[in-house]
Amino acid sequence: MVNANESMLSDNQMIAWLRGLLTIALADGHYDPEEQALVAKITQELTLPNQTTIEFESISASELASQLGENKRIAENFLKTAVLVALADGVYSTEEAKILHEYREALGLEIEVLKSLEVTLYQSDQAQTEIPPDLLQPVKTWLDGVDIEDPRLARFLCKLIPAQCPFERDIVLFNRKIVHIPPMCKLNPLYEQLVGLRFRALSYLADERQEDVSDYL
Repeated sequence: MVNANESMLSDNQMIAWLRGLLTIALADGHYDPEEQALVAKITQELTLPNQTTIEFESISASELASQLGENKRIAENFLKTAVLVALADGVYSTEEAKILHEYREALGLEIEVLKSLEVTLYQSDQAQTEIPPDLLQPVKTWLDGVDIEDPRLARFLCKLIPAQCPFERDIVLFNRKIVHIPPMCKLNPLYEQLVGLRFRALSYLADERQEDVSDYL
């Protein structure tokens, strides 16, 4: 069990953080009862407050900002993880970009490097073009600075990010395709940042928390 005094985030902040990440991940707006049950199971595994029922609801920008508070370090770390979740499948959609923009504004952050992500926006009616590597270097450097200081967040990231680059596949949840992972996910412009984030989360749990991380390997 996690001692709340040993965690950087309060229970309410942790719930808001996860709701924000899941809002990004489910940006298509469809969230059925089976998925709600799955999220409840995950949050209970992460030792969030013991409640009779834990129902996930998309979190608005204003509520997120209210729950996370005025600590800019916490706010910026949340935004970094939100960006990585948005690009986890290699596609940055306009809906994801809209939510991230609303979150950034509500949190009172000015992150100039995020503008470079606009070139990766997916347009269904346009051919995707190769992105020059140096164009995204500022945002890559920014994302590499994610601080992992809460064991519940570290566990969530280890569950969320695959242990290795998968082959092309569809992720199906309760007979509904929720995401398509293209072949050679290293084509994801932020693939190295995703891998690095997972490694830091694992290292934090193993080295600083002395937890057994074999289930995540």
